[in-house]
Parts: sequence; C-alpha cells; structure tokens
Amino acid sequence: MNKILVIEDDINVRENVLDLLASEGYNLISAENGIIGLQLAQTEMPDLILCDVMMPELDGYGVLKLLRQNPTTAIIPLIFLTAKSDKTDFRQGMEMGADDYLIKPFTRGELLAAIACRLTKQHTIHQETQKKLDSLRNSIALSLPHEMRTPLNGILGFSQILMEDSEYLDSHAVREMAESIYFSGERLLRLIQNFLLYAELEILATNPQQLQTLQSKITKFPTLSLVDIITDKAQKVGRQADLQIDLYPCYVNISPERISKIVEELIDNALKFSSVGTLIQVKSKVINNMLVLSFMDRGRGMTAAQIAELGAYRQFERKLYEQQGSGLGLTIVKRLAELHRGKLKIHSQPHKLTLIEVMLPCREEDHYHQKALLIDQASDTSEDLKSQIVMSD
Repeated sequence: MNKILVIEDDINVRENVLDLLASEGYNLISAENGIIGLQLAQTEMPDLILCDVMMPELDGYGVLKLLRQNPTTAIIPLIFLTAKSDKTDFRQGMEMGADDYLIKPFTRGELLAAIACRLTKQHTIHQETQKKLDSLRNSIALSLPHEMRTPLNGILGFSQILMEDSEYLDSHAVREMAESIYFSGERLLRLIQNFLLYAELEILATNPQQLQTLQSKITKFPTLSLVDIITDKAQKVGRQADLQIDLYPCYVNISPERISKIVEELIDNALKFSSVGTLIQVKSKVINNMLVLSFMDRGRGMTAAQIAELGAYRQFERKLYEQQGSGLGLTIVKRLAELHRGKLKIHSQPHKLTLIEVMLPCREEDHYHQKALLIDQASDTSEDLKSQIVMSD
C-alpha cells in the first residue's frame, strides 16, 4: 500500500488524519514539525506528503523548498494543509512546486479525493517513465552493439591482415589498411565520447550549482573555429560547393566547447543524410535576444512521429539506411540547448527539406566590428572559403 508522510504540528489534526488514513489501509509515518518531517521524507521516501503550512522552526514552504532542491525527494507529491485561503498563499505554494491545497477544516471525502488524485497522477508518471526507460533499453540493445561492433571489426580485421601478411603487402595496401584502422578508431572514439557526454549532461542537469556555472559561459559568435568545423567537414566528403554560410554576430550564453559540439553534430547530420550536389544552408539570426542557428538540407528528412520520438541512442530506419551513427547526436544538441535555457526545433518534409534550429540566449554586438574581426581572423583561409562566409548587413 502507498506510504504517506503526515507533517502537522497540531496533535489533534495529526491524529485525526492518521486515524482516517489508517482505516483506508495506507502505510503511515508522521512528524510533529518540519525538521523531523524533512528528515523522514529523505529516509523513508514516501509516495505522498501531507504538510501543514504554518509550523514553528521550519514551515511548510521551507519543507517544500528543501524537498524540491534534493533530486531524491524532488518528485514526491506534496499536498499543503492550511487554514489560510488567500490566493497569494495558494500562488506562492504552487509556484514552489506544491501539488495541491486543502483548506482546514476539510472533509474526509475531500482529503481522500485529493490523495487519490495525486497518487493516480504519480502512478501514471511512473508508468510513462518506465515505458520510456524500456524504450531506451531497447534502443541501446539495438544500436550500441552495432555501433561498437562495426568499427571494432574494421580495426581487428585489418590489423590481423597486417600482422599475418605484412611481408606480402605493398606500401599502398598497408597505407589503405592503416587509414581504415584509423578511421574506424575515430568512429569508435566519437561514439564513446558521445555516450559519456550524454551521461554527463544528464547528471549535470540535477546539480543546480553546476547548471548555473554552465549557463554563465559566454562566447563571441561566430568564431573562426566554428566556421572551420563546418567547412572542414564538408571538404572531407567533397561537398564544399554545397555549402552556404550566413552567420550573424552576437555574444551567446554558452561556452566555445559546447557551441562547437552543437555545430559539429548538426553539420554532420546535414552531410550524412543528404546527397552530394544538394544545398546545405547554415544561417543565424538574432530575435528577441535569442540566437537562432539553423541548418537546412534537402535530404532524407524525418516524419512528425520520428521528430516526436527523438531520443537517445535512436537512429530511425536503420535497416533501410545503414548510415553510421547511433542517433545520439541530435539528442545531445537538444539537451545542450535545454540546459542553456534554449531549445531545439525540427521542421521536416521527408525527402524534401529538413530545417533544424537551435535557439540560445544571446546579446548583440556591433555588427561591423565583428564582421571586420572575422575577416581578419580568416586572413590565412583560402579565398574560396572566405567567399562562403556571408555576414548579413
């Protein structure tokens, strides 16, 4: 049976509530003040908390604030019990994360209905979480072995040939095999790095202090290194002629490393899922103190259902399309945007056009100063690449 913690300093009210709930078969624990109640919540992990608002030492608002700051107790439903019916008090509690209010004196029916409603909602949330977890496990089981096995097979296979038949191989064959081993190793390294980064981001999301530090970083956008990431990747697959780059300057609230990761994943995605000779546009603009960085390609695209199901370790239509990649890149981009108080948007018409937009908080700077700076930084870049860097006036 569900475990309920009752935090109430009035002994009569506390005993009445406990007696009523005991007759309904609930597993009960109780506390006569907020400090003891908070300790019990952390050690007993109840399914629901009934908490008085007005208490000495630590009131109900203090209990709620501390519960919500602790990841282990943050999702426990809490219903306030209060004699105060002012809308301001209601608003304060709800904004802090309270799930419901019961005004004293309340009836047996009101109490049981409020408890049933919250427990049912919590059960639904747990079911949905379990469903997503099962889906995640399934996706990992399907994608991870393939993603690791493919580059490992290349590394082991070619290295075995080099060991066993080296005296029969000419320098050209040795070089080709060495390159294959190197590229397989690169692919495996990136896969591992992405898995570790995703785990790091999920852990970081639960730490308010680290999250605040993350969000305090600022980068002068665009840096030459970001342009280099885009152009270098296009050159490696012979698609520099397909690129159109149009970047607007600003100061964006994200570190250079994080914005580089976003750009790397999105240009990889555009190149991987579109054909040679089709246009890839990389643009940015500033709207209401938000940088809107967009990548547009005319490749395979995604259906609305696939966009809605975007999640870690998932690559859609693997059996049909066998491109390299675990499908984790877009999820990392989405998570990075969210952790920096931004968001990811995907607009796609399958086999026609895909537009991916990342929105991040920013502030503008002097346009022409940044334009001159970027051109100066690009002084050692080829004229062909500089001509592709179109700065909007």
